[in-house]
Order: sequence, then C-alpha cells, then structure tokens
Amino acid sequence: HRPLLPFSTPAALQPQLPVLYQSVIMAVGKNKLAKGKRGGKKKIVDPFTKKDWYDIKAPSIFTQRNVGKTLVTRTQGTKIASDGLKGRVFECCLADLNQDEDQAFRKMKLRAEDVQGRNVLCNFWGMDFTTDKLRSMVRKWQTLIEAHTDIVTTDGYRMRLFCIGFTKKRQNQLKKTCYAKGSQIRNIRKKMAEIMAREASSCDMKELVLKFIPESIGKDIEKACVGIYPLTNVFVRKVKILKAPKFDIGKLMEVHGDFTEEIGTKVERTEEPKVEEELVGA
Repeated sequence: HRPLLPFSTPAALQPQLPVLYQSVIMAVGKNKLAKGKRGGKKKIVDPFTKKDWYDIKAPSIFTQRNVGKTLVTRTQGTKIASDGLKGRVFECCLADLNQDEDQAFRKMKLRAEDVQGRNVLCNFWGMDFTTDKLRSMVRKWQTLIEAHTDIVTTDGYRMRLFCIGFTKKRQNQLKKTCYAKGSQIRNIRKKMAEIMAREASSCDMKELVLKFIPESIGKDIEKACVGIYPLTNVFVRKVKILKAPKFDIGKLMEVHGDFTEEIGTKVERTEEPKVEEELVGA
C-alpha cells in the first residue's frame, strides 16, 4: 500500500512521480518554523568581581611571614568565604621563607588552618626536596640508601619521614667504587629509622620543623653510621603528615606569635533598682 499524496492527485499518476518529488511532498507540513531562543543571551560577568584577596601568613618559625596572596569567592548566602579557604595547601620554597638562597632545594607545604580578617593563618603540612637536587646527588660508583619510618610527635601529629644517604670513599682510598654490602645497608637503614624515631617522637611539631631546616637529624645519622660505612649527603628528604590532631586555636596562636585572637572584653552590668507597681483593686 503506497501512501497517498497530501493533495488530490489521480491514483494512476502517483507511481509516475519522481522519487525525490515524492519525498519532498511527504515532508511538507512537518517542518515547523523555529521559534525564538528561550531566555536570550546571558550577561557575561567577570568572575573576579565576586572574589576577594587574602594574605597568606606563615608560622613564626620562618623569617618571612608574608608568603603571598590567595583568591576566594566572597561570602554569599550559605557559602562562606572562610570555609573555602580552610584546608588549602600552599607550597613555597624555603629560600623565600627564610630569605636564604642556600636552602632553595627544600619545598615547604603550609596548610590554611584559620582565617582572621584578611589574613589566612597557616601551619606546617609537609616538606619535600626539589627534583633537581635529588637528581644531582645520585651518581655512579656509590650506594644509595633510603629508609622511612612513622612517628607521632608529642602534640599528636602522625608523620612519615623519608631519609636518603650515599656511601663515600674512605680516607686515602684508591679503589674507584665505594659500594656497601647488603648487611651494611641493612644496619645503616636500621640506624636511620632509630634516629629519626628518637629525634621526632621527643618533641612537638614546631621543634621538629626547626630540626629539619639545619638538617641536624641528617648530621646525627652521618655520625652514627661512620663505624658501619662512611656516608655523605644524608638528608630527611621528605615529610608527610598522615594524621593531624583536632584543630586547636590556642596552639595555632602559639605558632603565630604576633597574632592574637579577637576576644570581647567583659562589661560590668549595673543592676537597675526594681520598681514595684502597686496593684489597685477595682
């Protein structure tokens, strides 16, 4: 059964019509005029007009307190600006924090803990080495020794410390290589873990960061391992914070020495004498 055309054409002529003409006729009435677009064009608004700049403040253990600035969307309805800032992690070079170019190979991570006015108060959140420093230390004809251990500081921070060290030639050594035996490597690794655990578990996080900067832990490991095999370039190359204790504003204020929490002052109330009204019976 062939479909009938929309206009009255004799049935005999229907098969003689070209196929293309038939398809065009079939389409008539189906194409409706496209209606105007709903809503129209949206106004293009610059998103930066809704944002504010905040100053990032590093802890008082560093020389340079102003790390930089960060951007956040202004408070609007239930979305509060300070909530968007808390928890952000900033990575900065220790050379910038301490204004000392010799410490440029260390990268410090700072985490935003609290917002006061236009200041974002940060705390230590980890440490790492730059890639170029690590690559420059790895060489031929020596043994690379690595160790890691988990520690808990006195103030409840759970951290993982990674240590790296390299063997060096003994005095007056003529031999080209200075490879350590497997047993020596195991002993050195054990010593590394012991010293890191001892040094880190006996202090709080602030004191521990002060130990990382001059690399006092690395020097202790170097001295302890002289009897096993002489070492060089011993560093705590990485620090990861696995678990932090519950946020305490008091401890954060200790780390940021010059910041004080805004607390209202007590106002003495003078009690007004009560005036008793006499009820007069009707």
